[in-house]
Amino acid sequence: MPAITFIHPDGKSDRVETSGGESAMQAATRYGLDGILAECGGNAMCATCHVYVDESWLARLPAVADDEDALLDGTAAERLPNSRLSCQIHITSELDGLVLKLPERQI
Repeated sequence: MPAITFIHPDGKSDRVETSGGESAMQAATRYGLDGILAECGGNAMCATCHVYVDESWLARLPAVADDEDALLDGTAAERLPNSRLSCQIHITSELDGLVLKLPERQI
């Protein structure tokens, strides 16, 4: 079962096991992780599941789609080159060990 490590702004980390095909956002909300609001439920409409992908993992993710790109321009925390919406990161066995950093705020 693939796992994701979420790193909070204070440096605390949570390791969350995922089930096949679920998004990083779904795994985080199922776990009850603070820092992922997911107000739209994963429909790529709100940007409240913004994360920063650890640089070593960026090349393993699919490219940012146009709708995700537009939403990332409106995040509450600063958009960085490694910003992604966690609802758009679908976890596969190849992403086992993925590291995602949570921004200071989502709203």
